[in-house]
Amino acid sequence: MSAVATGARGAAPDPFDTYGYRGTVACAAAGITYRQLDYWARTDLVRPSLTPVPGSGAGRLYNFRDIVILKIVKRLLDTGVSLHNIRAAVAHVHARSSSELAGITLMSDGATVYECTSAEEVVELVHAGQGVFGISVGAVWREVEAVLTQLPGEPVDGAAADPPAALLSHGVVDELALRRRSRAV
Repeated sequence: MSAVATGARGAAPDPFDTYGYRGTVACAAAGITYRQLDYWARTDLVRPSLTPVPGSGAGRLYNFRDIVILKIVKRLLDTGVSLHNIRAAVAHVHARSSSELAGITLMSDGATVYECTSAEEVVELVHAGQGVFGISVGAVWREVEAVLTQLPGEPVDGAAADPPAALLSHGVVDELALRRRSRAV
């Protein structure tokens, strides 16, 4: 268990970077307003990883991990965590690989955000009186996956029209959009 800090740790390239979601889809999946999304992008809290276009809205393309992070930010804000600590948590989550994220629980007492990687660490934190609430990153990941199966996405420029197998196996591809695209060819 460790307090979340901004560290420079390289994450491996993710197959989720080849498939993107427009701002309105990101909002729907994360449960936020477009105004929040726009503000967070302009203030560098959560910028779109795929096409970070300056200005308001048009052209921004978020990847799956971005949307997971948007949902985490929303939950942290809703529980009263300070913006400073949210920024540290966002940097920490960005630095983790996809496989690492599934096993992380972010805990907070409202003042500090802690990373726990086991049930024992969560219990220890709660017994010490430091953990008031927790966010299972793996659970947020699965929630976003479920929502995105119902929403349209698109391949990133230069990527194949067919999404990578990792996306298909995780269920984050809009099957209807794929059918439309195959008929248009």
